Amino acid sequence: MQHHQGAHADAAIRIDEARGRFSVSRAAYTDPALHAAELEEIFARCWLFVGHDSELPKANDFLTRTIAGRPVVFLRDKAGAVRCLLNICPHRGAQVTRQKRGSAKLFSCIYHGWAFENTGKAISIAQAETYHPDFNAAGANDMVPVPRFESYRGLWFLNFDANAVSLADYLGNAREYVDIVMDQAEARMQVVGEVQEYSARANWKMLAENSTDILHVETLHPTYLDLIRTNSEGTIVRGRVQGKSIDLGNGHAVVERVASYGRPIARWIPLWGEEAKAEIDAIFARLVKSYGEERAKRMAYNARNLLIFPNLVINDIMSVTLRTFQPSATDYMEISVWAIAPAEEAGKPAMARRLTNFLEFLGPGGFATPDDIEALESCQRAFAASREAPWNDLSKGLGQAPDATDELPQRVFWLAWRDRLMQRKAT
Repeated sequence: MQHHQGAHADAAIRIDEARGRFSVSRAAYTDPALHAAELEEIFARCWLFVGHDSELPKANDFLTRTIAGRPVVFLRDKAGAVRCLLNICPHRGAQVTRQKRGSAKLFSCIYHGWAFENTGKAISIAQAETYHPDFNAAGANDMVPVPRFESYRGLWFLNFDANAVSLADYLGNAREYVDIVMDQAEARMQVVGEVQEYSARANWKMLAENSTDILHVETLHPTYLDLIRTNSEGTIVRGRVQGKSIDLGNGHAVVERVASYGRPIARWIPLWGEEAKAEIDAIFARLVKSYGEERAKRMAYNARNLLIFPNLVINDIMSVTLRTFQPSATDYMEISVWAIAPAEEAGKPAMARRLTNFLEFLGPGGFATPDDIEALESCQRAFAASREAPWNDLSKGLGQAPDATDELPQRVFWLAWRDRLMQRKAT
């Protein structure tokens, strides 16, 4: 017999191949039982993005974050190794550090003064003489590391399931698209500035859907499209989106298409001026020398929206961003966005162009993000009528050759969601 949440998940998706229909129950965005099942079967068992290697440039640097509701410390220890520890004191459970970021060789709990090296090793227990002589043997009171912690191309992920497959196996075919992003740098990619954080009163799964939804751009973001038409001055012809959506397995999907805007790596538009054209031509020449003309053109002229299931989006579009969204409640999520760029662009005009592109479109105050948040919150409000109007439709392109504006990535996401919730059987 299946868990009750499994039965709910099974009923949440309705597929009618004969009529070309793929429907998702609107209750899946509002049901507390399904939300609890997601936390247990998805967020406690999938690989979740924590941060980028460049956010910890020096030994003893640390950041505190909340991942799937758990407070963690993402740090580079005194020997330079990157670690992720649960931010909870082994004694009475206080957060070991309440700082957002900093540099520390030691952490000291404010509650009773227990102290720890930044490796997590307990080095001072208050009034240690009052405990059993073996109380602190074999690291019994060390800070607890997350069960699994691995990286790929500078991206660090955790997994709360000690028995999970490796990160490399989990990413699978998505690694090709991560490589395309990371290979754009001559040396390495790095986070630029601070993480940007905001929230939305909407279910987290809607942002997963939205992030690979190219169809909505024309309707929801017309002001930005008018801006890029003006900026490109006819050098980039708009029309039907050229590209395709691709199922990458494990719930991951990507939409790759010809970009309709300037790209710092390396697609010039007249707004940037002739000096920038020479700079971008040099970048493109470097890509050709390193990777050949075909791959260089793909890196420079194509854009990609990549969803790594369940909640990491890599947008390689007019700028490169990393985005995660944490499921705080059925109708509330907390969102984090990082801009990343080649380290060699630091202090150069290319970086300024890149950050302008980021802030204009993907930043919390840009042309796109407020539109998206309003659309998602509008959906969440309307789901109050889901008893009378119970189904969302994700049928576009079903059974046809994948197109860039199809809803294939959304279907890929929902099928992985269902599989994850259905895979745990009652004993």
